[in-house]
Amino acid sequence: MPVNSTGKKRSYIKRWSQSLTGQILIIMALGVASAQFISSTIWLRQLESDTEKNVLEVSKHMAFRIAATVSYFTSLPTNYRHIVIDQLQDMGGTRFFVTLNKEEIMINNIPDSPLKDIVKNEVRSTLIKQLGIHNAQIAFSNPNDLHVINNHTRLADLPERWGHHSLLVKPLTPPIIVIQIPINDKDWLYLASLMPDPYFLDGTSALSGDRLFSMAMSVITVLLLSILILRRVTRPLATLARAAERFGQGDWKPIEEIGSVEVRNTAKAFNDMQQRIQRYLNDRERLFASISHDLKTPLTRLHLRAEMLDEDDIRDAMIRDLEDLDMLVKGALQSVKETDIHENRIEVNISRMLRDMQSTANLNDIKLSVIGELKHPFIGKPLAIKRCLGNLVDNALYYGKTAMVFIEDNEDEVCIRICDQGPGIPVDKIDKVFQPYTRLTPDHSGHPGGMGLGLSIARNIARAHGGEVTLSNAPEKGLEAKIWLPRH
Repeated sequence: MPVNSTGKKRSYIKRWSQSLTGQILIIMALGVASAQFISSTIWLRQLESDTEKNVLEVSKHMAFRIAATVSYFTSLPTNYRHIVIDQLQDMGGTRFFVTLNKEEIMINNIPDSPLKDIVKNEVRSTLIKQLGIHNAQIAFSNPNDLHVINNHTRLADLPERWGHHSLLVKPLTPPIIVIQIPINDKDWLYLASLMPDPYFLDGTSALSGDRLFSMAMSVITVLLLSILILRRVTRPLATLARAAERFGQGDWKPIEEIGSVEVRNTAKAFNDMQQRIQRYLNDRERLFASISHDLKTPLTRLHLRAEMLDEDDIRDAMIRDLEDLDMLVKGALQSVKETDIHENRIEVNISRMLRDMQSTANLNDIKLSVIGELKHPFIGKPLAIKRCLGNLVDNALYYGKTAMVFIEDNEDEVCIRICDQGPGIPVDKIDKVFQPYTRLTPDHSGHPGGMGLGLSIARNIARAHGGEVTLSNAPEKGLEAKIWLPRH
């Protein structure tokens, strides 16, 4: 799989897991799975407790029957024992398979378990109490691997009438309990029997296949129902988030007040907030327009009157003060108007903008280099973006004489780095230069943005697009201005 595809999937999963829908679904899935597991564990523990009680009761009855059978065969005269065993094997259908062997049969014991220990302990204690037999060998074997008569003969090798009816329950293969007791120096009494419940030694688990399937189906059902509900609940929130983002970029539009009571109240409060902020912005714009209009006339009259003064020193001083005042008024108006450019958001060819700036700057000499291309269209306000980039490029060319622009683009964001070879900015003044009217050098006669508003306007435009402008000194020499614009 390509690296980019894997990265996109990881990014999508990360964003989904951090969303409200993703977090609620994760919590619900973990909750349902945990509840299922806990309930299955409690049920299984209760089942195990009941099974242990049942096995204990069954073991008591079986132990008494085994003790009775052992007592009967041990009480027979030696010459009659083989005759009785042969008759039982010919008849078939008995509860136990009994033989007299010349050796102890090696039993391939199945793994130990608590239920198996209960049966063995009950049979052993009964034989001790009833018959005083302490040397009984008790084991459990799989019927397909059960040896009888001697260590070379298996139950499956014998005729069916000899024991199949009593020890096999086809197609099941339940475990068989085998008791071997030495009754003299030569003979071993061999007794084998099925447990009444053929499944009594089957292992159970809270995470068995059936339970895992049931748990998975429960979780999937809950998640599907939750998705249908959460989509309806979170859709108004997503609309609210997009509206807030658009409003931050200067696109004011009231949103529909739908959804739950809380969401409707939030949407109504957001619409009211938009209206209040928009009224404030409109009032501010009208105020600055009025100030501009009202100040131009008296400034002009004062300038004319200053020209009529006889004293040269006083006249020159007043004219300089009036020019400074005029510059401050124009700068304030420029800051307001250029930061809040009223235009629609369209596709902006940032690469072409920078190439045009490169051609203009390089008329007489190579001063500006542009590296990289825009891979995907960027949606924004073209005049505002052009002004933002122009201010940063002008600063770089003014202080560094030459500059290099790097375009870094992907599906999520556009990053443009403008690097110059100038003196840089002291670290403690990097944040200060973004404030209006801040100038680090007194002489800005050759700089088109000499009032100290260029960086402030550039940052405000970037922020209006949801981005940011940052400055950092290069390791060796120069300054790097970085503008970051997210794609929405």
